[in-house]
Order: sequence, then C-alpha cells, then structure tokens
Amino acid sequence: MSKKFYITTSIPYTNAPPHIGFALEAVQADVLARYHKSLGEEVFFLTGTDEHGIKTLRVARELGKEPKEYADEISEKFRNLTKVLNISNSDFIRTTDELRHKPAVQKLWEKLDASGDIYKKKYKGYYCPGCEAFKTEKEMIDGKCVIHLKELELVEEENYFFKLSKYTEQIEKIIKSGKLKIIPEGKKNETLAMLKQGMDDVSFSRTKDKYWGFEVPGDSEQVMYVWCDALPNYISAIGYDQEAKQFKKLWPADVHCIGKDIMKFHTIFWPAMLLSAKLELPKSVFVHGFINVDGQKMSKSLGNVIDPFELVAKYGVDAVRYYLLREIVSTEDGDFTFEKFEQRYNSDLAGGIGNLVARTLGISSKIEFKESKPSKKITEAIKGAKQNYKKSLEEFKFNEALASVWEIIGFCDKYINEEKLWQTQNQQVISDLFFAIKEIGILLQPFLPEIAEKILQQLANKQSVPLFPRIEK
Repeated sequence: MSKKFYITTSIPYTNAPPHIGFALEAVQADVLARYHKSLGEEVFFLTGTDEHGIKTLRVARELGKEPKEYADEISEKFRNLTKVLNISNSDFIRTTDELRHKPAVQKLWEKLDASGDIYKKKYKGYYCPGCEAFKTEKEMIDGKCVIHLKELELVEEENYFFKLSKYTEQIEKIIKSGKLKIIPEGKKNETLAMLKQGMDDVSFSRTKDKYWGFEVPGDSEQVMYVWCDALPNYISAIGYDQEAKQFKKLWPADVHCIGKDIMKFHTIFWPAMLLSAKLELPKSVFVHGFINVDGQKMSKSLGNVIDPFELVAKYGVDAVRYYLLREIVSTEDGDFTFEKFEQRYNSDLAGGIGNLVARTLGISSKIEFKESKPSKKITEAIKGAKQNYKKSLEEFKFNEALASVWEIIGFCDKYINEEKLWQTQNQQVISDLFFAIKEIGILLQPFLPEIAEKILQQLANKQSVPLFPRIEK
C-alpha cells in the first residue's frame, strides 16, 4: 500500500479577489504535492475559501450585495486561479458549504464542549477586523493593529470562549519535541515565545446581529467565530463528520502551508482545538513570508496589488511559477517588480533552459546519431545536483532546489563551449546533453509542469520550438 501525503494551503478570505501573495502559497504547495506524487505517494491536496466573518460581510454590504452572493463570486475567482496556475489540488472546500463543512464544524464544537472547554462570559476587548482577532496590548501600537495599522474597534458583548490556556503547556512540549514541526526554525521560536508569555482563552462566538456564520449548536443568538469555523476545513473536506474512511486514511495532515500573518492560529489555536477534540495534530506547518511590490507592502490604497491572472496572461504560467519559486526565498518576504521578473525570465528561462534545449536540438539535427550510455562526467554532475535538489525540497527550500537544476543547465552550457560542439558535433557529447536535458525535464515537473512536458516532447521528436521567447525591451 502506498504512503499517503496530505497537504493543504490556508483558505483565503473572500473579501477581495486573489492577489499574487496567495498565488505564491498555492504554487509552493503544488510543488510539494507534485513532488510527493512523483515519489509514488498517494497525494491529497486541499485548498478552498474562508467565507464567513466580518470582512466578507462588510464588503458585501458596501457593494449592496448579500454576503453569500459576494462570497460565491470571489470563491469562483480563487477556484479559477487554481486552474490558471496549473495547481493540482484534489479538492476545493468552501466554509459556507452546508453539506460538507457545517456538520463537521458543529461536531467539532460539540467535542470541545464535551471536553469542558467551552464556556460563556461577558467580554470587552479591542478587535481588528483585518485579522478577525482580538488584540492584546503587545499586538497594538497607538491603538492600532501592528499588522494592518488601522484603528481597533472596542467590542463589548457576551460570547462563548474556548479554553486555549488549558493546552499551552502541552502544545509547547509537542513543538519542542518536534512532533509538530514548524518550518522555518525562526517561526518555531516565535511560536514558543508566544506560548511562554501565556495565552488567554479565546472568543469562539459573536452575536448574530453583528456577524455572519453558522449558529452555535444549541444557541440561535450566537454564531461561530471565524477561526472556529475556518480551521476545521482541513478535516471537514475529508469527511470528519461521518468518520469517513477517507478521514481515517488521510488525517493527520502532513503539511499545512500558510502565511506568517496566520501562524498563531495554526501553531497554537488549531493544535489546542485538536487536543480538546482528541484528534491527532498535523505533522508540520510550513510558514512563508509576504510579497512586497518594489519594496512596499501590497495594498489597494497604494494601487500596487499584482493580479496573478494578468501576469499569467502576459508571461505564461510557468514563467510566473518560476519567478515565485526561484526569486522569493521560501520562508522570507520577497519582492516583486516587473523589471526583476523580466530579468529572471530572459536570463534563466529564455537564455537558460530555453537556449540549452534549442542549441542541443539544433546541433543534433545536423547529424544522424544514436543515444549512447552517458559518460561519467555528466552522470556525476547530475548526481550531485539531484542530491541537493532532494535535500532542498525536503527542507521546503524551493529556490535552492531550482538553483540545483540550473547548475546542471550551467554545466551543459560550459560542456558545449569546452567541446566546441557546433564544430565537432561529437556524438558522445550530444548524447550526454540529451541525457542531461531529460533529467532536467523530470526534475522540473513539480515546478514547471507544462514546460517540463514540452522539453521531454521536444527531445522525443528531436524538434525544437522556443520554450520561452525572449522579452525585448
């Protein structure tokens, strides 16, 4: 029986259309899904949309729409993005799904309640609609949220609370032991620092008149708060409410792929909920950074939001995937500019892999040759690069894995020049290059699936068509 690999992205809010920040996460998760599939594992890859809560409700009201109507429109854009970016997801979950999601969320609430971890109390606190979270003094500056830099709202009402504080010591031990792996190490340390400071119990419901969500089981005046509703998507999509065969086979998740702004909810809230419900914890949480645009944070007010649909339409899907995976260090903030994008495109894609394939096929077309056993020189160069590639992927270092592939491309270019192949037309060297390019095509399959397929087809047909036409200024 093949080994299973269950990977998820976070589920983005439906308060705005997709931007390049989520495209980064979707592509990173897709590389891992495709890589594990290539290892013969049975992969289940989940993405979707987070639709309840105050953000979607407010934007819908501003536009004069019903929240569900607006959520439907935005969710469809995220679903289309998975197709445009060639994402190999197995499923797409929506948190407004009454048939699949709602029963699982209600069942989880009842489990938390049965563990004695749900209670009701009056509460007053400062709330950030952008984060969908109450803020402590450490998380605000001059009365504003440190992330969104917007005025916080003073909220006073009676809600249900979840006993998060009950589980903090246990979660700390689990993280320290490595049973729940947080990548990178810096984010693990940040989580441990938060746990060390202590965590307050967390509001798990809001009053119905101010919020949009599923009703709390047994209390029609309260609706479930967004994190209580959103995080269970990882179990609702695989049949938690029915204890389905699929749930038993796939849970726990092997990787949750998330952005750094929602780390606390995935490394503290979610594990606490799972411990309360007596469910296994995910094996790892991979945390990526943000994409800035020309050194500035992306925002509608600055007018610098990069639309991934437009980017793909202009440059092609694999060029976009390549930039996101190669230019941006997987665990850090990265920067996007059109100038950097076009430089990468021309140097690495048009002038790198595209040029190598065209040169090799151009020279080979001039002679009759049969592929022979690859030389030791080429096999050793590829062996070292493949070891680095595998290690980098296991450590979620997508940029370094791609750098290993480009080392092979650089080696082949040097080999052609050293051997003056355009003059000698040396059969062994051409055969070595065919072998190397085939290996490159296979290694690129998780990263650039369309181009990888074209490379392998061109080798088989011994006919070259430009893979990445150069962008002229």
